[in-house]
Amino acid sequence: MEREILNLINNSSNVLIITHINPDGDTLGSSSALRSYIGDRADILIQIEDNFNFPLTYNFLPYLNEAVNLSTLKDDYDLVIALDCASIDRILDKPRKIFEACRNTIVIDHHKTNKGFGKINYIKGGISSTGEVLFDLFEKLNIKITSQMAIGLYSAILTDTGCFKYESATPHTFEIAQKLSELGINTSEIADLCYTNKPKNLILFQSEVINNAQFILNDKIAYTLITKDIIEKYSAKDEYTEGICETLRSVRNVEIAFVIKETDFGSKVSIRTKEIDATKISSEFNGGGHKRASGCTIKEPVNRAAEKILQVAKSLLN
Repeated sequence: MEREILNLINNSSNVLIITHINPDGDTLGSSSALRSYIGDRADILIQIEDNFNFPLTYNFLPYLNEAVNLSTLKDDYDLVIALDCASIDRILDKPRKIFEACRNTIVIDHHKTNKGFGKINYIKGGISSTGEVLFDLFEKLNIKITSQMAIGLYSAILTDTGCFKYESATPHTFEIAQKLSELGINTSEIADLCYTNKPKNLILFQSEVINNAQFILNDKIAYTLITKDIIEKYSAKDEYTEGICETLRSVRNVEIAFVIKETDFGSKVSIRTKEIDATKISSEFNGGGHKRASGCTIKEPVNRAAEKILQVAKSLLN
């Protein structure tokens, strides 16, 4: 399968790389690395509901400043590659139609719940990140990883392992990080850019959202709701919600934490857990992800979505 993927990439003159909706460091870093390898034959589509809501935290990644958005996206590609998309539901309508109509499609991912929706599905469930999957793919194909590619791959792995603290970070993950660091990238600077380069409004937004959190069942469940009013108050970008759920999970005694964000498409739910399998909650609503981190979308107002999540969460704790 690896050789088939390489042949498709090398023989395609017009490639589209798709991030998942509301992108994080893994999908963006992986996309940057793959674009760095393919070159000018490839476009990156950063999937954001608001075309101008670019995730500024990651603007240091190579080629992201050249990415297309929904309004500048072309209609026709001879190869479409979805990176870090756990399901086709993580692709918006316009690019989904392009994906489904394309003769050649590849899905590269690490979510164990991904059932595969491409013509070629390169899915390594349980691996720390799509960045790690992509690194291993490059190595198997004897592709030389440049320093530009290394910046994207390291950023992807760093952010999706929570700075290497999640249980998905294996000895192999650390071995990859070492190999990437030996290519001359500044790992300390990358960490600073990912985690200590936040705008003031982001901190104020997160402070209010966390301050509104509810703790129930002797603090075993923590959750907070993000309404459009709060989003508008702080002109909050999609990236502003990153880390909130992890903060709630970090509270002593909390077993299940979730954040529900109001969107035009319903309620976007992020779930984090300590011992319980988070996918047992998200899968009830056609979502997915990882054992400790998963998500879903519920086409209900945030209060109603919270009631539904709470019902499942309580049943698992009991």
